[in-house]
Amino acid sequence: LEEAAFQLQQIFRIDISIALNILGIESMRAGHSRIAYTCFKLAADRGYSKAQFNVGLCYEHGRGTEKDLEKAAFYYYHAANSCHPMAQYRYARYLLCHRPESEWDRHQKAVTFLEQAAMAGITEAQAYLGVFYIRGLQPKEKRGLKYLLLAAKNGDAQSRYHVGVCYEKGLGVQQDLAEAMRHYRQSAAAGNRNSRERLR
Repeated sequence: LEEAAFQLQQIFRIDISIALNILGIESMRAGHSRIAYTCFKLAADRGYSKAQFNVGLCYEHGRGTEKDLEKAAFYYYHAANSCHPMAQYRYARYLLCHRPESEWDRHQKAVTFLEQAAMAGITEAQAYLGVFYIRGLQPKEKRGLKYLLLAAKNGDAQSRYHVGVCYEKGLGVQQDLAEAMRHYRQSAAAGNRNSRERLR
């Protein structure tokens, strides 16, 4: 009986969190950002990862509350630990952009979260990792190209441009100017200016 009561409490807690998060989304769409933030926060404080991510967005962009990147990172971190892919990407970006590079453990944590987000299909994480590995202090060109190709297949024109650069310069792959041109053309057709310049 105790176990059944506990399970019912868990279901109720989750249902309330989902409802609050949906209410928050609808309030944000209606332009009521303060109400949306309050709904997201109530659900986030119950441990609901989607709401934690939404609270992070509110703090990052100053919607319904004051802009505060550290608080945004706090909520992104909690959502990221619950395997929320976009939160993993945003928290990793925060670590890499707003923390000293000398802090190796933070750097490693950021890369781990980025890779998890990339493998979950987050195009932004794939693109970021691709450039990160190719331009890093100790370049890992093959790994970088792998992520750039994933992002390019997901429609990211800038990543398609970078794939072209890899083929043109032989970064992580055998140099192949015809293949470089093919990628530049696809990227240019999607509106990428750098690819148009490279084609010229």
